[in-house]
Amino acid sequence: MYTLGIDIGSTTSKAVILENGKKIAAHVVVPLGTGTIGPARALAEIFEQSGISHEQIAYTIATGYGRLICAKADEQSSELSCHAKGIHLLLPQADTVIDIGGQDAKALKLSPQGRLLAFQMNDKCAAGTGRFLDVMARVLNVPIEQLGPLSAASKQPAKISNTCTVFAESEVISQLSVQVPLADIAAGIHNSVAKRVAGMALRLGHPTCLAMSGGVALNSGVVRAMEKEMGCPILVDPLCQSAGAIGAAVLAYEKLLQAKERR
Repeated sequence: MYTLGIDIGSTTSKAVILENGKKIAAHVVVPLGTGTIGPARALAEIFEQSGISHEQIAYTIATGYGRLICAKADEQSSELSCHAKGIHLLLPQADTVIDIGGQDAKALKLSPQGRLLAFQMNDKCAAGTGRFLDVMARVLNVPIEQLGPLSAASKQPAKISNTCTVFAESEVISQLSVQVPLADIAAGIHNSVAKRVAGMALRLGHPTCLAMSGGVALNSGVVRAMEKEMGCPILVDPLCQSAGAIGAAVLAYEKLLQAKERR
């Protein structure tokens, strides 16, 4: 039995096909989000990649910012529930998840069964999100995927005291003007994100086993800075960016099982 999860974010669209609620049959990430051709491309690519047709999909759940505009979905579900389910499938030992996406940051507390117990969220400000990192990478004239490796070479991380994206951008420009090394500025940017997100996450208490999801989890510099701020190692699965779509596909499977039980 195949189920499909679609996570339409602000900057990317992810799609995952699950077989019997556990095995990932296919997954795709398209670097275009809601309001673009990204969702349609993700669906086209996942069916082409998997060789599975839309008619073979038993149930589809959409999540993310663009979930309400996904005409192909049977149902929509919140990002919080989907990320909890997705990380639990990938890293069942995790009891806390930090998800940093393009527009927001979330911290989730999970039960041993992967159920969402509590959460904290920042969706009012770009600081501490992927958007903040995109802006800073543009100021540094560095590709976003190179920020992590660049910061690893830092000898003395710069201090970015402003949490507001606009003021932090001015601060970074000032540091560039006095020739602060790029590696130190990149490390300072990562530390700024980590301080803000860790402050939010620690409101849930200290984690026993911490994982990260979302596209920013692929940035090794942010992960290093988060480990320092949280005081513990962080698990990152290679499919961390698709955790929401995976969770949506898991929820779709669970919906089908519940429907069968009611018959």
